[in-house]
Amino acid sequence: MGLLAHTRIVSWEGASLWVIDATKVVGDEPRRTDFHAHHAIQVTLGLGGWFKLDTADLSVRGEGVAVAADTPHIYEAEGLVAMIFIEPESRFGRAVARDLFSETKLAAVPRDRLEHWCAGIKDNYRDAKRDDESLVALGRGLLASLAAGRAQEPDARIRRVIAWAADQLDGRVSLDDAIAVAGISASRLRHLFVEQTGLPFKTYLLWLRLTRAVERIAAGVSLTEAAHDAGFSDSAHLSRTFRRMFGVAPASLRMS
Repeated sequence: MGLLAHTRIVSWEGASLWVIDATKVVGDEPRRTDFHAHHAIQVTLGLGGWFKLDTADLSVRGEGVAVAADTPHIYEAEGLVAMIFIEPESRFGRAVARDLFSETKLAAVPRDRLEHWCAGIKDNYRDAKRDDESLVALGRGLLASLAAGRAQEPDARIRRVIAWAADQLDGRVSLDDAIAVAGISASRLRHLFVEQTGLPFKTYLLWLRLTRAVERIAAGVSLTEAAHDAGFSDSAHLSRTFRRMFGVAPASLRMS
């Protein structure tokens, strides 16, 4: 797979914003991902381009579309779009999920209260002077507008384990250590973790490692360095995981 898009990524606690310019580079090959799933709510917003999202039984093309976490889907686009990835365990993530996914895993997103943020993101990306701090502020504003109400946070023991694991990614993270952090039995932690996050601890840990690697790639480091910093065995392991969860190889996205 060759170059698919120019991409700019900024992250903050609980979310990340990807501005993707999928303007055709060479040939007529569509800007299309493989079928994939990731442990984040994905909200995609058109900034002048078009996009389409397909699940196994539904296809939606529009100005704003949200996909529930862990939902297998294909994404196709051309032109400029913004994606915001939201941790489903966060307070904002739970509010978005409650408002958008009561009936379906693929939902249209009302644009009326988002236009200000979309225009700002587009202008920021097009500006020759890169301003990541302002882009983060725009992403935060967009997320706050998406999550209009408050939602209950996950169990405090699970929040504690997630925060601890996120701080240990450059080293070994074991279930035994997580059990000690949670202060509950192994069987109870396994059950509670799946109940609160939808994933087994080991799978969730892989997602944490991938999000850390994405942050490092966005900062301009090599795949090898990003893999090491996030606790992957090597860059090939990182690339396989990236493609399985995002549907494209990291080398097909050029950071801008």
